[in-house]
Amino acid sequence: MRKGILEYCIMHIISRGEVYASDMLEELTTAKIMVVEGTLYPLLTRLRKAGLVEYKWVESNSGPPRKYYTLTEQGSSFLDSLDTTWQDLVKSTQLITSKKKEENSEENNDDNNNTTQD
Repeated sequence: MRKGILEYCIMHIISRGEVYASDMLEELTTAKIMVVEGTLYPLLTRLRKAGLVEYKWVESNSGPPRKYYTLTEQGSSFLDSLDTTWQDLVKSTQLITSKKKEENSEENNDDNNNTTQD
């Protein structure tokens, strides 16, 4: 589950425009989604091989050239689908986790009372 959420977050970061991997890593680390650099690059490679992201090399004044990532058209469509799935998951999870222990006990008591009255 965490891997899927990480990929979703990476794609969201990339969807904002061209982004360098270290900037993604910084945002993910700040959000406490990921702290290990070795996790990011294999995910970016997997997303690229799936045709969801692409990159271009940009020369740097302060060192070697850098890869800047963008979403492909297919990646944008896939991200839209993930957004819908995420919103449905959040709603479903909130429905379940918003109930208090007493509510569940009352519902169980009501169910038991209805069963004994039948």
